[in-house]
Amino acid sequence: MSTGAPLLALDALSKRYGDVQALAGASLVVRPGTVHALLGENGAGKTTLMRIAFGLARADSGTIRWMGAPVSFASPRDALGAGLAMVQQHFSLVPSLTVAENVALGGRGLFRAAAARQRVRELAEATGSTVDPDAMAGTLGIGAQQRVEIVKALSHGAKLLILDEPTATLAPADAAALLEWVRRFASDDRAVVLITHRLRDALEIADDVTVLRAGRVALSAAAPQTTEDSLAAAMLGAPMAVRQAAAPAREGASAAAIVAELRDVSSESGYGAPALKEVTFVARGGEIVGVAAVEGNGEAALLRILAGRERAIRGSVRLPDRVAYIPEDRHAEALADDLTLVENIALGGAGARQGWLDWPAMRTHSEALMERFDVRASSALAAARTLSGGNQQRLVLARELDGNPPLVVADQPTRGLDLRATADVHERLRAARAQGAAVVLHSADLDEVLALSDRIVVVVGGRVRAAQGGRDAIGRAMLGIEP
Repeated sequence: MSTGAPLLALDALSKRYGDVQALAGASLVVRPGTVHALLGENGAGKTTLMRIAFGLARADSGTIRWMGAPVSFASPRDALGAGLAMVQQHFSLVPSLTVAENVALGGRGLFRAAAARQRVRELAEATGSTVDPDAMAGTLGIGAQQRVEIVKALSHGAKLLILDEPTATLAPADAAALLEWVRRFASDDRAVVLITHRLRDALEIADDVTVLRAGRVALSAAAPQTTEDSLAAAMLGAPMAVRQAAAPAREGASAAAIVAELRDVSSESGYGAPALKEVTFVARGGEIVGVAAVEGNGEAALLRILAGRERAIRGSVRLPDRVAYIPEDRHAEALADDLTLVENIALGGAGARQGWLDWPAMRTHSEALMERFDVRASSALAAARTLSGGNQQRLVLARELDGNPPLVVADQPTRGLDLRATADVHERLRAARAQGAAVVLHSADLDEVLALSDRIVVVVGGRVRAAQGGRDAIGRAMLGIEP
């Protein structure tokens, strides 16, 4: 670890968006050779602080120093040219281009396809991940897109890499490999700023920790001087339990009525390759079925078939008339960001609705849902894009869980959410179970699956089987390793 001058020093940065004070004198120092964890609730100012450093936004006041010299990057291109790169939580890949073409964007000189593909392979190998340079970006899952974004950032020769929630979509083995690579990268006087809600990740690899609360620094310390409880208290302003016990098996769950059933179901991926292979699966009322899988093993097809968003090519599918679906990417599949909250709520069940819509009544209904689900917004007529990530997810839950649907399919429902918002989502899913719904939950966070599920299935190579044993055994099963 280097003791030289800071790579990046942000001093007393303030930023206001309308009536919202996003930052109020926030400071952060990133030393070369270190991993710096940046923590805080949704809306605390973490991403705003890093967007200012990366040239995506301008501070109202305060100073920025890069490698000891005062700077004010006018754009991300300037920041990349100086050696500062950022992988944001919501990705910016061009769907109609290949991985190699996306990585090459922003470079200089002639585009040479063979050289670009080789460069992608080399950078992916350096991070310990597998990336197909010829894959179309629009066909990739969230985890694969993230790996491409990291490769793209590295292609610019970054000395400091800002990662926003990098392990939020990764299975345990992949998350561990990424964190191990992050630790290696932060050597030779390079550094990483790790924005994360996973306190375990921060404590595992960070050298320094900064916690923001309401745009201000609530804690700045060496990581070994902190604990999960002290970090949670700094984030929330009060102590909060950050560990959850695994959910106990529910008596009588196996005898409850079947709500959804797949029999010998097979499906195809976008390339015509099998996604599911003769899968039989049932979900019963009053239980949470956890789905554990390494991305790309058919778990997405399983969830989308259960949600009625994808058709099987063989086998039988029995679903209830109404299914609540919480997709992993709320921006792409759940929300219309530029529509109002009322209009987004009105989209629920729109395919079955007929006749004129009573907008005053819909606004009244929307406001009642917002209050019940604690959706915090200036108005029900505000655009969905103005909400924080936690409030956007609460809005999706409010619409989908309204009226107690018999089947709830939740894919990564807490991705990118802070401790408080995550706890709220968990409470809502448990409440749906208590009201008799069958809940099917997939999360890349195996601890979350263990904490919430009454039983767990593992999806490997397009096949589904019941999980056996504890965390380590399930993790091995996800990798196809027999017990």
